[in-house]
Amino acid sequence: MDVEDLESAIDSAKSNEVSEKSVPVSQDTEVGFHRGALRTLMAERNELVKMLRNIEAIAEAHIKRLKELGENS
Repeated sequence: MDVEDLESAIDSAKSNEVSEKSVPVSQDTEVGFHRGALRTLMAERNELVKMLRNIEAIAEAHIKRLKELGENS
């Protein structure tokens, strides 16, 4: 992960704000936001891994049955 790209994206988003009444975000708030985002992404990744395992198991069952039926391709 390129931290510099993340920092430039954050800076770019801050500079592109439309509202002139923007409230500065404290460092603690920003840290909390990023930690929360990472927790969410980790949970999503874990669910994706579960899904891939299920797909693999189902595919293997089909392959096994095809072999039982004499299909070699």
